Amino acid sequence: MLMTGRNNEEQILQLADNAVRSIGRYRLEGVHLQDLGWRATAPSCTRPEVRADLEAQCAAIRSAGGAVATGDAGWAWAFALRSLKGNFGHLIVTGDCEPSASQLFLLRVLVQQTGVALANADLHARERASGEELRTANTVLADLVGALERKTAIHDRLTRVALAGEGPAGIARAVHELTDLPVAVEDRHGNLRAWAGPGRADHYPKGPPASREALLSRVLREARPIRDGGRLIAVANPRDDVLGVLALVDPAGRAGEAELIALEHGATVLAMELARLRSLAETELRLRRDVVEELLVGTDDGGALARAQALGYDLERPYRVLVVEGDRAAPDDGLLHAVRRAARDLGIGSLLVPRGAAVVVLSDAEVAWERFRARIVTELGSGHCRIGVGGRSEHPTNLPRSYREARLALKLHRAARGGDRAVEYDELGVYQLLAEVEDTAGIERYTRRWLGALLDYDARKRSQLVATLTRFLETGGAYDATAQSLAVGRSTLRYRLQRIRDISGHDLTDAATRFELQLAARAWHTLVALREERGHPSSDPRPPASH
Repeated sequence: MLMTGRNNEEQILQLADNAVRSIGRYRLEGVHLQDLGWRATAPSCTRPEVRADLEAQCAAIRSAGGAVATGDAGWAWAFALRSLKGNFGHLIVTGDCEPSASQLFLLRVLVQQTGVALANADLHARERASGEELRTANTVLADLVGALERKTAIHDRLTRVALAGEGPAGIARAVHELTDLPVAVEDRHGNLRAWAGPGRADHYPKGPPASREALLSRVLREARPIRDGGRLIAVANPRDDVLGVLALVDPAGRAGEAELIALEHGATVLAMELARLRSLAETELRLRRDVVEELLVGTDDGGALARAQALGYDLERPYRVLVVEGDRAAPDDGLLHAVRRAARDLGIGSLLVPRGAAVVVLSDAEVAWERFRARIVTELGSGHCRIGVGGRSEHPTNLPRSYREARLALKLHRAARGGDRAVEYDELGVYQLLAEVEDTAGIERYTRRWLGALLDYDARKRSQLVATLTRFLETGGAYDATAQSLAVGRSTLRYRLQRIRDISGHDLTDAATRFELQLAARAWHTLVALREERGHPSSDPRPPASH
């Protein structure tokens, strides 16, 4: 009973050894357990060759047990150890002489109890191991269930944000609630687009463009969130293009697996949201461009009106057309973006479209157009900008007329060598009167009468006498202002004016003559602009002579 109450193999074998010795002059030589090897061996049974010999003899006698030979022992016997599952080893006892029948009986009973005790100990050990494995499995399963529940909660929270259309701000707020860390949403260039949580800086830091691109390349290369100083960042890239960045502000480095999962899933939802917003913006921009194009050419007024209303524009209000030109003679996306931002900031409107190298804007606002021009220059960062402003259109069908006026205003201003400014067609004065004359034959005859000789000379010599005369008259006869606007010296200007007197035969000191010449010069610029507007530009600066 003492032996079967033990669960420790070593203690059981120690009790068995003591019991064997108490029966007589016998000793426990060793215990060999199948699949487990030797236990509680005497010094004489530690040598490999002795063990191998005994194992071979035990295998020969199998489960019955029997005499074995070992060393110089007078008697040696291998008793089979049995359990309910069968034989599982042998207990080897040696002595100086063969035991009596009663001693052999006691030894067999002892071996039987030892076998039962060892089998029970093995069973308890297996149960303990199974219990430990079960506890370990339960712990792992609980961790997996907890992680799955956290992932599900993260997925559900961010899915609700996406379905509700809360945008980048809603995504930042959700990730902040899930991680308890401040969250920033940035565009590709590092500009802050949304913030959630405490600690928002008054002036959001933004690194150099080269460093930003290197950081984005690193995140894309590693394909997982990375630490950048005190932040963990993930990119929103639905395809190969980075649309934005989601950042956890974590200077203490306490973000764990759950926070990383929230950041990664938040970046995925942000990528889908930014892609959706980009697609909507591109679609709306394309629709706006189509509407503007139709309105400018005056086709399908009803259809364009309906599409404009669907986009949220009220074309029943008065509009006017603006034409914005920059430095370049080719299409320039920089000018388009600058005009769009300036128009948005000043409330001028968002109906705009690039046409050639210019940008055309439909505006229902009445603002200081020079202020609009200055804002565009600021957005460009440098360079030049001119704006032609057409007259008010009370109905969409009149927008082609306003568009023509805006272009004509720019052409007249350019022909008169005017500087950068916003030119309103309604403020052109005599230019406007001349431009609206339907039959220009009389104007052409008048221009030929006063400027014909100079125009012919300029055409033959490729000179700039008419342009020089125009600037001289527009500045009121001021030598310094004229020379500065033409970028020539005073001596060159005097020479040109003398040539003008000689060729034209006009006295430039006579007030009446100067009035007629100034009117003729303005008429000439108007005729040139009208010919360009009608699609018949000519390299010949002379208006066609009347017959």
